[in-house]
Amino acid sequence: MPSPPDRLTVLIADDNVSDRMLLSAIVSRQGHDVLTASNGAEAVSLFERRRPQLVLMDAMMPVMDGFEAARQIKALAGDALVPIIFLTSLTEGEDLARCLDAGGDDFVAKPYNQLVLAAKINAMNRLRVLQETVLHQRDLITRHHKYLLNEQRVAKALFDQIAHSGCLSSTNIRYLQSPYALFNGDLLLAAWSPSGNMHLLLGDFTGHGLPAAVGAMPLAEVFYGMTAKGYGLRETLREMNAKLKRILPVDMFCCAALLSLNFKQQLVEVWNGGLPDGYLLHGDGRPHTPLISSNVPLGVLSAGSFDDNTQVYPFGPGDRVFLLSDGVVDSTGQDGELFGARRLQNVLVSNRNPALLIEEVQWALARFNGQARDDVSMVEVAFTEPDLLGPPSVIYTDSGDCSPLDWSASFEYRAVTLKRFNPLPYLLQLLQEVHGLRSQSGELYIVLSELYSNALEHGVLGLDSALKRDAEGFGLYYQQRGERLDTLEDGFIRIDFNIVPAGDGGRLTVRVQDSGAGFDSDRVLAMPPATNQLSGRGLSLVRQLSDRCQWSDDGRTASVEFAWEGLA
Repeated sequence: MPSPPDRLTVLIADDNVSDRMLLSAIVSRQGHDVLTASNGAEAVSLFERRRPQLVLMDAMMPVMDGFEAARQIKALAGDALVPIIFLTSLTEGEDLARCLDAGGDDFVAKPYNQLVLAAKINAMNRLRVLQETVLHQRDLITRHHKYLLNEQRVAKALFDQIAHSGCLSSTNIRYLQSPYALFNGDLLLAAWSPSGNMHLLLGDFTGHGLPAAVGAMPLAEVFYGMTAKGYGLRETLREMNAKLKRILPVDMFCCAALLSLNFKQQLVEVWNGGLPDGYLLHGDGRPHTPLISSNVPLGVLSAGSFDDNTQVYPFGPGDRVFLLSDGVVDSTGQDGELFGARRLQNVLVSNRNPALLIEEVQWALARFNGQARDDVSMVEVAFTEPDLLGPPSVIYTDSGDCSPLDWSASFEYRAVTLKRFNPLPYLLQLLQEVHGLRSQSGELYIVLSELYSNALEHGVLGLDSALKRDAEGFGLYYQQRGERLDTLEDGFIRIDFNIVPAGDGGRLTVRVQDSGAGFDSDRVLAMPPATNQLSGRGLSLVRQLSDRCQWSDDGRTASVEFAWEGLA
């Protein structure tokens, strides 16, 4: 007797009463339940009501023959496999083929051999069970796939909200992100710093899809948080590298390029670790400057081995910065050839309409018949006058009732600290506790940055700004800055804050003193403001943005004031 799971309901359709009785006896002795029909129409009706697992069908019957009945039963069964074994005395090959064409799975010749019939029923049942298993697994896979897709859509929606919470919508930014999978493993972030600089990050995590984006959320958190606090590229890079090194598996890392675009001073600072070379596209027709990948990707090296050195380039009207992920240059043609950097450079050189650069790269890829093997990302940032790109105002939720109104503080930073620490974000955060100064956070940061940079570079390090007379000298200036900072053994910068109430508002006085040799302040301040030079704008900016400023006779101490009205 078959085990209970193999017990079937078998429909026998035959117009011959004796044949039905014989078949019913044979099938019953095998342990199966039997349904009987005398013609094809009855067989179809019984199938609709009782849904048997197997059908023994006579080919030639009145009312409806077995061929038509088989077709209708197969249609009613849908995806489920209901084996139909034709019972036939036909012997011609063409007639037997007609049984199979009508939906039959096998046939048994009359007179019936009990052993052959039993073997065929068992064989058809094994196929039926296999089909049920396949359908069940298919349904499980489909449900699991839908579940995973829904999870990825939710994750993507959440991350898109975070990734686009900065200033990617600025009019001077154009970008394209085309994911290899639903979730883009490439990361594109942009945000304003308090100084009015635009910071932009393009990152490419190992692999693609959701697994490649596991580090995106913490990386975005560090980027936005440190940019908002006024940290520079080097501090932000060190923190991002340390965080990814701590949380990512050993076989994952993030190739990245980080920019700081200073539209006021017309400079761009660049760090590229592992991405394809980007390009500084000059508006005056000069050859494009490659932004070479000279660093190790984020999350690979320990803090002590990580290189955070950046390159600084002039960045003026008509200039653009173009960055891309390796999904562009690694696209392969039908012959397996890579699109490569040379084809990309040809597009950049031939581009005449800046607004169509990304589209022209896409067209070149289409002509190449390239198939992307990874996420594809491209971003272009154009120089724009700072008045047209003012950073959004910062909204504070506290009332300011607890704002400190009458206090002073003094900080002195010596050589070891100056080599590795930027105090400006910390000092700016301290001043933002004064409610009346929050509306001037941008001006405060610019003035503090200029005074601190002058004290460090010209005072403590003794650099000559005359080096920055051209692009070559500009690079030499920052090379000397790094070398002298690395070997610095003594010197200091002292910063004093004094805040006093004044009527309904207040007044902040900032004094910055350095240990350098000083300069002839009367002569320098009497010079006309720099306009088309790569240096000399700093002191002019300080005078424009502060309410009052002055320098000591020896040039070693600068004093500036900011005032505000009303504390409401």
